Amino acid sequence: MEPLSQPAPFVQPHHLVVLGHPDPGSFTATVAQAYCDAVRACGHECVLRDLYALNFDPLLAADERPAGGSFRPSPDIAEDLELLREADVITLVYPIWFGMPPAIIKGYIDRVLGAGFSAAAIKQGAVNPLLAGKRLMLFTSSASTRPWLEEQGQWLALRQAFETYLENIFSLRDCGHTHFDSIVPGVKPHFVEECLAVVGERARAVSAEVLSEKRAQQSRTIRRSGAE
Repeated sequence: MEPLSQPAPFVQPHHLVVLGHPDPGSFTATVAQAYCDAVRACGHECVLRDLYALNFDPLLAADERPAGGSFRPSPDIAEDLELLREADVITLVYPIWFGMPPAIIKGYIDRVLGAGFSAAAIKQGAVNPLLAGKRLMLFTSSASTRPWLEEQGQWLALRQAFETYLENIFSLRDCGHTHFDSIVPGVKPHFVEECLAVVGERARAVSAEVLSEKRAQQSRTIRRSGAE
C-alpha cells in the first residue's frame, strides 16, 4: 500500500503594494506604509514597491509591445512580474494630479500589469494568465474634494478607466477604491489619523477575505486528495 501524499503546506496570502508618489514623507506614502503594516500584523506577506524610490522607468519600449504574438519582457521588470505572480492582492496607492494618476502609475500599468497582453487578446476577451482572479485595491488622494471631481466629470472617468476597465480587461477582482480628499499642506494630524484608521480597516477586511478563501481552497484540495 502506497503512503498517502501529504498536502502542500499552507502559504500565507501575498499582498503587492505599488506606490506612486515622489515624496517619501507624503500622505500617500504614509497610506501605503499603513496598509503594509496592517496586513503584516495579520500574518500576511507584503511587498511595497515604491516606484519613485526604485527609479522605475515608465516608458514602454517598442520591443516590449506584444505585436505579432511575440513578447520579451525587459530585464528591469523581471522582479515586478515575479511579485505579480505571487500576489493575491494588488494595491495601487497614488495621488490624483490634474484629474489623473501620476505618469509613473500609468507606466507601471503599461509595462508590468499589461506585460505581454496584446490589444487583440483584450478585444477577444481573453483571460489574462498572469492576473486572472487576483484582487485589485486602490487608495487615492486629492487636494480637491470628491464632489468637485464629480462636478468636473473626472471621478466617473477615473473609475471607468482605472477600476472597471482594468478589472475587466485584466480579469481582476474588484476589491474597492478608497479615496481621501482635501489632502493639502497643513492637513490636521487627527484627520490623517482618521484616514489611516480607514486604511487599516480595509487592509484587515481584505486580509480576512483572502485568508478565508485560501483556506477553503486548501480544504477542497485535501478532500480531493483523500478521495483519490
